[in-house]
Amino acid sequence: MGSNEVEVEALYAKRAKIHAREVKGFFANLRKTAVIVLLGIYYIGPWLRWGTRQAILFDLPARQFHILGLTLWPQDFVFLSWLLIMAALLLFFATAVAGRVWCGYVCPQTVWTEIFVWMERITEGSFNQRIKLDKAPWSVEKILRKSAKQILWISFAAWTGFTFVGYFTPIRELGVSLLSLELGAWEVFWIFFYSLATYGNAGALREQVCIYMCPYARFQSAMFDRDTLIVSYDPARGEPRGGRRRDASPAKRELGDCIDCRMCVQACPTGIDIRKGLQYECISCAACIDACDAVMDKVGYPRGLIRYTTQNAVQDKPQHILRPRVILYGSALLLLFAGFVFTLSNRAAIRLDVMRDRNTLYRELPDGRVENVYQLKILNKEDRPHSVRIGVDGLPGARIETVPADIELAPGALLDVVARISVERSGAPRGRADLNIRVENASDGVVQAERDARFIGPLP
Repeated sequence: MGSNEVEVEALYAKRAKIHAREVKGFFANLRKTAVIVLLGIYYIGPWLRWGTRQAILFDLPARQFHILGLTLWPQDFVFLSWLLIMAALLLFFATAVAGRVWCGYVCPQTVWTEIFVWMERITEGSFNQRIKLDKAPWSVEKILRKSAKQILWISFAAWTGFTFVGYFTPIRELGVSLLSLELGAWEVFWIFFYSLATYGNAGALREQVCIYMCPYARFQSAMFDRDTLIVSYDPARGEPRGGRRRDASPAKRELGDCIDCRMCVQACPTGIDIRKGLQYECISCAACIDACDAVMDKVGYPRGLIRYTTQNAVQDKPQHILRPRVILYGSALLLLFAGFVFTLSNRAAIRLDVMRDRNTLYRELPDGRVENVYQLKILNKEDRPHSVRIGVDGLPGARIETVPADIELAPGALLDVVARISVERSGAPRGRADLNIRVENASDGVVQAERDARFIGPLP
């Protein structure tokens, strides 16, 4: 190299497309089952009916979240927060016990990528055929196969976007609007946006989402320990690796059980070599396990050269399933779940908010009584009507008047009611006094909701 020459090192390597070899086995069947179940729930969910409405509908304009027979309101935001906390703890618990098992089987990126890869196999062929097709010059067959794949991908992505919006706009109405070309601007935007996201993540980016974009891949190691169940290669059994005839004895050739066929590498959707040890790109899908077990069956060696195990087990050290972090995550998750179920099952059907009229402290009526006026907001959280009346206690001699006396609350109704509470002047408080306003069933007087309020009387 001359004195004036500068050595340049490229910091970016062009992505090499990964074609994962199709494998068969227990874990492959488990992933397929997860894909069918999860996508079935997603695509069928908005079409289910619950009475006269959609079973699962997040009605943002009406500020109502309908989930089967349950209707949640903005006032129930605590339940959403509760669910998110439980989901985070469940992820921590699963990671501490079994590594990135979430990524390998139920992560949306994995689930949709499995479907897109399946479409690619239908249109472009098997592992070797896809590689050969990519290397071949453009021809009529290549154009037809690539076009067919794109048609399937775009159609499926568009159906995914349509279904996503169907959880926020009744999907039957959305379908009618789509066929009549009367979709609203926001509906068009979100269908297009979610379709593009699905196509981009599951079709174009694939493993790059897991490797470069997913934060979980970066902090997972903080939740691992030597007793975490992970996909591992057994070097004590497999090394030194090398090819051999099927009838050759590995012991005589001083070889391990690994025949260096690279099937585990070809089956990996992120393109790693599991024999190099645990890597953050590994999503624990176990495709390498199925591939290796199939090879072991062919050469007559025991299965399990690559398997779900722990670092301690690979090194013949004692294993500890119940350890502090697992017990802590599990106990916290159990307590949160029990509290969530109890609180949700005992959620009040009626919500009452009280605001006193601040324009006038009090009124003196012609009959000598002292009156305060309150604005009541009564919300029926259930999908059935309620007939209620307003009561008051805590202030001797207090009388409450509302119009009408018996209030009919339709399912999901939010009503504004003016309540006038009065007491005899002789019994009126001097200054301020606390009282309790309640909503009770008109039929049996059972209290459904109550709020404390303040009554203002003449000053001494």
